[in-house]
Amino acid sequence: MFLGIDHTTVTVRSTENSTKFYRDLLGLTVAGGTLNMGAEQEHLDSLPGARARVTGLAPKMGPPGVEFLEYELPMAGRPFPTDSHPTDLWHWQTTLVVPDVEAAAATLRGTAQFISSAVVTFPDKALGFSKGLQIRDPDGHAMQIVSP
Repeated sequence: MFLGIDHTTVTVRSTENSTKFYRDLLGLTVAGGTLNMGAEQEHLDSLPGARARVTGLAPKMGPPGVEFLEYELPMAGRPFPTDSHPTDLWHWQTTLVVPDVEAAAATLRGTAQFISSAVVTFPDKALGFSKGLQIRDPDGHAMQIVSP
C-alpha cells in the first residue's frame, strides 16, 4: 500500500556543485550521505556494477526532501538536453515551496538558468499557490519555485 513520498531523487554530475545550489541558494540542509553499491543498488538501477554516491537534503519543514545520486560507475550518462522546453513531452519539474518567490528569484538571478522570464502571479489559488517561476539546477533539472 502506498504510504507517501519522502523524497525525490535527481542524478547529479557533482554532489558539491548541487549541494551549493540546493543548500546555499534554496535553503535545504544536508541530512546525510552514503556510498551505495552491490547487488541491491544494481537491482534498483538495473545497472551491473552500479556505484552511487547518495546525498539527502531536507527542507526546513518536513518531507519531502531531495536526494542526489552521483554515479561513480557507470559514468556513461548523458546531460539534460540544453534545448529542452516546458512543452516537451519529457519535461518534469520538482516543486519547492518558499515563503517569498520574489526574494528567491532575486537570490537565484545570475546563478541559475531561468526558464520563466519573471515571477508569474496567478489570479487565484486554484493551483495551490499564488506566485511562481521555473529555473534549472546545475544539471538542467527544472525546478518550480512557488509561494502560497
